[in-house]
Amino acid sequence: MADDFLLKVENLHKRFGANAVLAGASLDVPRGSLIAVLGRSGAGKSVFLKCLADVIEPDSGTISFDGHVLTKDQPAARAEFRRRCSFLFQSNALFDSLTALENVALPLEQTTSLPEKEVIARSMEALKQLELEAHAERYPSQLSGGMQKRLALARAIVTRPELVLFDEPTAGLDPLRRNAVFTMIAKYQRQFGFTALVVTHDVPEALVASDRVALLDSGVMCFQGTPDEFATSTNTIVRDFRDSEAALTQTLGSIRRGETIQSEDS
Repeated sequence: MADDFLLKVENLHKRFGANAVLAGASLDVPRGSLIAVLGRSGAGKSVFLKCLADVIEPDSGTISFDGHVLTKDQPAARAEFRRRCSFLFQSNALFDSLTALENVALPLEQTTSLPEKEVIARSMEALKQLELEAHAERYPSQLSGGMQKRLALARAIVTRPELVLFDEPTAGLDPLRRNAVFTMIAKYQRQFGFTALVVTHDVPEALVASDRVALLDSGVMCFQGTPDEFATSTNTIVRDFRDSEAALTQTLGSIRRGETIQSEDS
């Protein structure tokens, strides 16, 4: 259905002192899609995501989940959203003192009344789905970086959420590991059928992995569309953001050839 949106964000504002981080950001997230929210560092992507995750309270605007507006005076709707949504932190936020199995079990222990036997069974199932069952008794420090990412995802999906929010999942990673993380997200999003919203500044990987792309700039979404539409957009903001790597390559090539480079402020 054309209007089957699991999440709708309309006119979101958030200000910290004199700094207006969000200035009317809106976003439609189709059910079952993988959507990437792009933007430069400091553009407010993480603030936008934390507003969605109910970690930060927006100043104004509406967030609707599955047709229900999430407001302060609707605690039941917000509780339902938290039950059906999961958040994967940039740093993984794994507990070093807990084993892999205990890390995955934690959300079930905190949010459900399942008996211990069922908690362990579902946690082991999540580890198996992420190919980590052999490492159930290991601690995060004993796992590779890629395994830690998968462990964080196993913990995020153990409650069987309908929406998973990813905050800069490839921050600080080299190109090969960025590719591996986006491959993991795309693979398991399709395997488990959850809706995924990924905040990132990694353009090439996001364009390949995502169904839709949005660009946050100056507090608003200046673009929403398919990766193909993003790649061919003539919008000045989109073009400058998308083609910045190509422009850098051209500039460095000119420098190596000994050509004079005109300063931007000249």
